[in-house]
Parts: sequence; C-alpha cells; structure tokens
Amino acid sequence: MPGIVIIGVQWGDEGKGKATDLLGERTEWVVKFNGGNNAGHTVVIGDEKYALHLLPSGILSPGVTPVIGNGVVVDLEVLFQEIEALESRGIDTSKLKISANAHIITQAHRTLDKVQERFLGKRQIGTTGRGIGPAYADKISRVGIRIQDLFDESILRQKVEGALEQKNHLLVKIFNRRAITADEIVDDLLSYAERVRPMVVDASLLLDEALERDEVVVFEAGQATMLDIDHGTYPFVTSSSATAGGASTGSGVGPNRLDRIVGIVKAYTTRVGAGPFPTELFDEQGEWLRQAGFEFGTTTGRSRRVGWYDAPITRYATRINGITDLVVTKLDVLTGLEEIPVCVAYDVNGTRVDEVPVNQSDFHHAKPIYETYPGWSEDITGARTFEDLPQTAQDYILKLEDMSGTRISVIGVGPGRDQVIVRHDLVD
Repeated sequence: MPGIVIIGVQWGDEGKGKATDLLGERTEWVVKFNGGNNAGHTVVIGDEKYALHLLPSGILSPGVTPVIGNGVVVDLEVLFQEIEALESRGIDTSKLKISANAHIITQAHRTLDKVQERFLGKRQIGTTGRGIGPAYADKISRVGIRIQDLFDESILRQKVEGALEQKNHLLVKIFNRRAITADEIVDDLLSYAERVRPMVVDASLLLDEALERDEVVVFEAGQATMLDIDHGTYPFVTSSSATAGGASTGSGVGPNRLDRIVGIVKAYTTRVGAGPFPTELFDEQGEWLRQAGFEFGTTTGRSRRVGWYDAPITRYATRINGITDLVVTKLDVLTGLEEIPVCVAYDVNGTRVDEVPVNQSDFHHAKPIYETYPGWSEDITGARTFEDLPQTAQDYILKLEDMSGTRISVIGVGPGRDQVIVRHDLVD
C-alpha cells in the first residue's frame, strides 16, 4: 500500500496533520499537493505543539522526506519563516523538497487578495488575504511565476512585468492603491533564490521512483472536500483541488498509484468563512462546543463556526474521493453531553433530501433532520482500544460508520500523538 491520500471530509480543520503524523513512522515521503499558507495543521508531540501552515506535517517525522508539490502556491517569506521557526526548536528541515513547477505568491497577489475581498462588501467569501486565490488565478491565466523561474533573472523579470501590467491598472484605477513595480517583486524573489535552490526537484520523477521502490508515500491535502474548487460549496471555496483527484494533478503522480484514500472527519462539524452550513449552532451549546474543541483557526486565529455531525456530507465526500477509510477525530470533545444529535438528512422546502443537494441554493436553505443518540460522561482520553470506550461512545461510532458509506478505521480521543484508537491499519 505505498500511495496513501489524506483528505479532509468537511470544511477543513478536521485533524489531517495528526493523521499524517500517525503514519509518520512507517512513511518515507509526505507530499503537500494543494493550497498554500491559507490553512494550518496542528500537531502535538509530547508537550510540544507545532502549527504548520505551508510545510507538510511530515517534516516533524525524522525519517520522512517532505515534498511541496506542483499544486501548491508558495509564499517564500512564509516558507523560510516556518523553516527557521522549526529549526530553532531542533527540528531538522534539510530533507525538504519543492517541485520546480510550484507557483509563487508575490506581494501583488497578497495586496490584490485583501483589496478585492474588501471591495466585495457583503458578498465577501472569507479569504485569509494571503494571496492564494490571485496566485491560482495567475496560474490558470498562464501569467504565473514558478519556482524554476527564480533561476533565470531575465525570464523572471519578463514574467513579473507581464503579470503586473493588468494588476496595476486594477490597483490604481479601481482600488485607488499605488502601483507595484517590477523591481520590488523581482528583488524580493531573487533574495530567496539561492536559499531555495538546493530544495528544488522534479517532484513527479522523485515520487515515481519512490513508489517503484515500494516506499510509502502520503499525499496530504490542504483544506477539505467541501472547500474544493469543483466539488465544494462554490463560490465559498478555496482556489485549488482539495479532493483525492488533486493528489495526482498536484504531485505529478498517476491516479493508479493511489492505493488508499483516507478521509478525516470530526465527530462534529466546523467551518471558517462564509457559505452554507446546515448544522451550524448559534446557541449556548454551539459556544460550548467551540470552547471545548478549541475551535479557532491555526493560521488565522478566527473563531470557527460549529455544528453537529453531518452524515450526508460524509457520504458525499466518500463518493467524490473514493474514500476507503475514515479517521474520526475529537471524539473526546463530545464527552459530557447527555444526547448527541446527528444530521441524517435535510428538509429542503418541505421535502426530505438524503444526500447533499446538487443545487447550491437548495443546500443554502437546507434544514438538518436530526437523529439523537445517547452521550457519555466517562473520560475517554486514555482509551486505546475500541472496547475501552463506553458502550454509548462505541454505539455512536458504529452509527456514524453505518451512515457514512465506508469503515471508520481510526478514532482520535485527544490531541496527543498517541491518543488514538486503531481499528483497522491504514498502511497494510
């Protein structure tokens, strides 16, 4: 089972970093294949907590070679800030590899992201303002700047000048901002060229050779299924392919190399930013869930919207991604609840709908239909086998498994690295 994809099932923040870290000791490679520094993974090792934004979480495992794939957009300033922060804590980052085809986020992208979001007013999408969307827009418009362009100053300058021409018209004439000069961007990018040069590789070839040697390669998604540019709650989505298909396009590895698709899902649901969220809670119980689960963004610090588990969304993600295994995280957060509601279907204009509506307007107006299950009061953070859980917690997991369309293989019962219950091995 050499090719394993780690995918978020909901709207992100499900705990993908922990799942990747769980595989770390038996993994030779971890590849980030989409997104940028607009999302984060929090990994807890012993008493140490690490918040990663751009780097693959596998960088924390000594035997792993971390790879930033071609599907990622790279902010070089953030990249080296993260590297320096980890090295100051004794983490070796020397194995990091970056695809020569990955695109670069520039000052112009960050500026445009912020002013465009403000310009939208009430129609704001809820971006992080880190330049992700504009960088991907340049990629699709074929005016993007790639990592490999850093090593030819003449080509770099030509590409920067071409990309800036339209952007400066927007900044000056529409948004009343100053123009950005090519020199500003070129000088900034060139200041990183020699530092990044040793990391740059043909990632597709490197990963193909690793898979030929039957080494375990984990493909780690940023964001999640419901934020995917094609299959998420558009337009309230990210700008990249956060589903299993993106693992191939974002790494240069063929889809027949992906042997197992692991979906990460919280025992409840959260999302950040605007957009539909059928099970969202606005009451005291919602605030309790937010505080109990410490639902604040790793990257932005923003409060996350919270709600109950949504089974139709998990079934949808299972179908879209071809999920073979689910990892349920944060089961311990639900401890103390007498009853736990689960959304099993939706009411759309008086009609019961059992799957995620294809029409975005219907999904926006969908009201959850709940079934309620008994909770538990026992501390489960020390549980290491399924049988260690209280019977009602076991029943809750089995109900979720029955409704979700695939097996639940791992259960997270706390933030620590070892606070997991493994029902089915993710590698063998």
